[in-house]
Formats: sequence, structure tokens, C-alpha cells
Amino acid sequence: MKTAFAAVMIAIPLCISAMTASAEEKAAATQQNKMASCNKEAGDKKGDERKAFMKECLTDKQARQQDKMKSCNKEAEGKKGDERKAFMSECLKKQ
Repeated sequence: MKTAFAAVMIAIPLCISAMTASAEEKAAATQQNKMASCNKEAGDKKGDERKAFMKECLTDKQARQQDKMKSCNKEAEGKKGDERKAFMSECLKKQ
């Protein structure tokens, strides 16, 4: 009994750290996608002009995503579960 309890107590922190790492990896991948997209749009810009463009581009994309989420959340009122999930996915893609 004590051995099983000890095993569970060791496994819980390991599971939590694995889930946290997964979320962090997803966030990093999203940031990398934003960077790649803005980098393509920056084209031949160099130096301070490029820095300013990249800052604006990355900030702008983040603000637009937040606006999309707010708008879709309002439209999704009353929907629950899989219906809401499907609606949100479609709504965020089309905007």
C-alpha cells in the first residue's frame, strides 16, 4: 500500500511537468509561426526599419487574434461542448 502511494506521489509531478512542457512547446511553435510570417513580409528591409516593422507586425498579429477570439466568443453564446468547439474553430479560421 505504501509503495503504491509513493509511486503515485512520484508520478503526479512528472505528469504535470509533461503537460506544462507540451503547452510551452505549442506556444513556442505559434510564436515561431508568427516570426516566420512577419519575416517573409519584411522582405528587403534592414536595420532599424526592419526592427520597427517586425515589432509592429508581431504586435498587430497578436491583437488581431485577440479580437477574433472576442468576436467569436460573442457569436458562440449558447453553444456548448462539441458544437461550440466546432463553431469556434470555423469562426477563427474564416476571419
